[in-house]
Amino acid sequence: MNKFFPGIISVAAVVFSAMACNDKPAAPAAPPPVSVSVYPVAKEKASYYEEFPATVVALNQVDIRPQVNGYITGIFFADGSRVKKGQKLYDIDKQQYQANYLQAQANLQVQETNKDKAQKDADRYHELERHDAIAKQQVDYADAALEAAKKQVEAAKANVQAVETSLRYTTIVAPYEGTIGISLVKMGTSVTAGQTLLNTISTDDPMAVDFAFDQRYLQRFAQLQQKAAQGDSTFRLELPGLQDYPSFGRIVLIDRAVDPQTGTIKSRLVFSNKQNMLKAGMTANVKVLNNLGTERMLIPQKAITEQMGEYFAFVVKPDSNVVHQKRISLGTRISDKVVVNSGLNEGDLVVTDGVQKLRDGAAVKIGAPNATAGQPK
Repeated sequence: MNKFFPGIISVAAVVFSAMACNDKPAAPAAPPPVSVSVYPVAKEKASYYEEFPATVVALNQVDIRPQVNGYITGIFFADGSRVKKGQKLYDIDKQQYQANYLQAQANLQVQETNKDKAQKDADRYHELERHDAIAKQQVDYADAALEAAKKQVEAAKANVQAVETSLRYTTIVAPYEGTIGISLVKMGTSVTAGQTLLNTISTDDPMAVDFAFDQRYLQRFAQLQQKAAQGDSTFRLELPGLQDYPSFGRIVLIDRAVDPQTGTIKSRLVFSNKQNMLKAGMTANVKVLNNLGTERMLIPQKAITEQMGEYFAFVVKPDSNVVHQKRISLGTRISDKVVVNSGLNEGDLVVTDGVQKLRDGAAVKIGAPNATAGQPK
């Protein structure tokens, strides 16, 4: 037994070792490649609209404020109605200003009477002077009194004009034709000259649309301004709710200077507003047609994934069946394609079908490149 015991132990060790190897879990099998379709990235000539956030503004707008103090005694329009130039809007209590006007007129008459008396005195003294019948000093006094009387008349006339202007300002009229807003004062309201806001009037046809563009595009927009024509489809307007405005606009001005903080410059378009769809203060998007024939890289919309507000595309690595996720910067959407500003190179193969099953570094099985995938319909 002693002679065979070491051999028995060796055999048992081999058996137990083999059993242990059989109990070890097998390595997981690699997942099968994902079947995908790809699209070769290439530059294409594209005609599309670039979008800029914009604000609708009135070409003319004025706040109505009183120029005299007093109480509102008359309101002569309906809130939100159209008013014509010169139409009466408000009356302010006239009693005090009417009394001041009458007093100024009476004072003018008194001063004119005094001037007439001084003129007669001066004429009489000059006649006596020719006959050497009066002292020269008396004549000088008479001339001085006449000049003072004339100045008093001029001052009285100026006072009449000032009081008459105040009286005229008690009636407030529309400065031009337009739409008036909701009155901010009621009958009997006390108003202060130059301070109390009564209402606002603005023109509503045509309407202006202001937007800012990058200074890099200044030459392009300057050329568009020189060629501006009503009815040109270069400028369109997208209203809230993604509704396209039925009329085209034209560019009328570019601001005098670039904003140094943002590097942008403001421009203004004009749109007709016959149907009164545009209201001052509305936000909208200006769509500017880019038909310069510039070549841009386009990829199908379905090749793009979004994560936390950033956009990505899966690109097949050269000479392999492995995909790599690349972050991309997008431009304008054209039909079912999107302009890629950066992140891809011409000739890259982006995955278009099977994207939802992929992760970075996944193996794929590629079908024939789909060169027509995402062509505009």
